[in-house]
Amino acid sequence: MKNLKTLAVVAGALIIGGCAYPAGPQDYRGYEVRGEQSVRFGVVESVRAVRLNPGNTGVGAASGAALGMVAGSTVGGGSGQVAGAIGGALLGGLIGHNIEQSANEHPGLEITVLLDSGQYVSVVQGAEEPFRAGERVRILGGHGGTRVTH
Repeated sequence: MKNLKTLAVVAGALIIGGCAYPAGPQDYRGYEVRGEQSVRFGVVESVRAVRLNPGNTGVGAASGAALGMVAGSTVGGGSGQVAGAIGGALLGGLIGHNIEQSANEHPGLEITVLLDSGQYVSVVQGAEEPFRAGERVRILGGHGGTRVTH
């Protein structure tokens, strides 16, 4: 029983830890520091709200299944405990998957910009910074990523 409690605590910590990610136009990753970026200027043509989902790692489903199995195994006695554990694992896995998916999704924007060169570009990014059609913006690109800023 002690091992099951330890497993439940570890699974819970993994679920909570999976929710952490950098957010905001002011945030840079370590490999971006002191790196050069290209800068282009333009005017926002359109903005469309999108949902960003970086994908599931499986941690939510696995943790939910483990916790569900532990909880389900307390139901009944004998073969009822086995059935409860199986049912709990299935239900817990589904619930854990949905919790992870909801925790990872966040709002984003698809920003279409008419560059000063006459070329159109579209950038999808987090919705931490608001944009409106007609605004003058900068497009920063480099290190495998592009972002729109004011």
